[in-house]
Amino acid sequence: MTSFGVSGSRRPARGVASSYVLGTGWVVLTVVAILSVALGPFPRPYQYAPLVVSVVLLGLPHGAVDHLLAPRQRGEPLTPRWLAAVGGVYLLLGAAYGLVWFLWPVAAFAGFILLTWFHWGQGELYPLLAFADASYLREPGQRALTVLVRGAAPMLLPLVAFPGEYEFVAASLVGLFDPGAADALAPLFEPQARLVVGAVYAVLALVTLGLGSVRATDRRPWRIDAGEVGLLTAFFLTVPPILAIGVYFCAWHSLRHISRTVFLDGRSVALLDRGRISPVLRRFARDATPLTAAALALLGALYLVVPETPGGTADLVALYLVLIAVLTLPHVAIVTWLDRAQNVL
Repeated sequence: MTSFGVSGSRRPARGVASSYVLGTGWVVLTVVAILSVALGPFPRPYQYAPLVVSVVLLGLPHGAVDHLLAPRQRGEPLTPRWLAAVGGVYLLLGAAYGLVWFLWPVAAFAGFILLTWFHWGQGELYPLLAFADASYLREPGQRALTVLVRGAAPMLLPLVAFPGEYEFVAASLVGLFDPGAADALAPLFEPQARLVVGAVYAVLALVTLGLGSVRATDRRPWRIDAGEVGLLTAFFLTVPPILAIGVYFCAWHSLRHISRTVFLDGRSVALLDRGRISPVLRRFARDATPLTAAALALLGALYLVVPETPGGTADLVALYLVLIAVLTLPHVAIVTWLDRAQNVL
């Protein structure tokens, strides 16, 4: 088994994952971007649809197998010790970050953006290395640049192209805890700040892809890398943020992470080698269901304790995003451990 958890450089399972996982993201983002440009902005109620779907499909469940990652990576059975360890990480980090939302919601929102920037960037390394054969990403500094660029696309580009929508989302999340506190973020939405953000992103993307072009001996992986950066850039500059984040969360980030967890399960890999996808999906759904249900119960508890009772769809989606934020911190800790164990980051 390689350090990335994909045994055999040409085994059928990897080809299946590469085709379905990478291809699905490319097709879905391209179609949504074309429709958004051709038809104009979708009404906001429809933009929430992918985020609502993510509660039970791909989005929330993608982190609901964290308790299985370490034992499977180490080739050990799931034991109460592992459950206690992962549960402790979630309880400690999740509770601490949840408290920050109640005490300093503006800082918590800013932290959510930075944390997601890192996490969605780190989530791009594994598929690039394991499925796209991006062997030119050799050095830690080059991988760090890739993380910065890939995570910046969904987190920074909507600020550049849709400042009003970005500000609305910030106000919705922060407003659950302190209405009006999001006014402190107003300078970030000014034209000068957005110009700086756009320029920084452009420089980072060009430097990262340029360095990859120089170091790539096989041009195909680099073309995939450059094509994806181009697609992500176009997508987040043309699709309204609420819709864009929901689509990306389900069809890109979550799907890629799920594929990584699948390759830690020997039974699933054997099924993929025979081209059997449905049993693999059922195995993942079985593994993810208990903690997805627990997360939904936590969402209900959060609804009861936030200072401002959520009313309409916008408030409920904002509450869901706060839950995602609270769960993301321990999730990042576990994924970062896996990155180190597999020599990804």
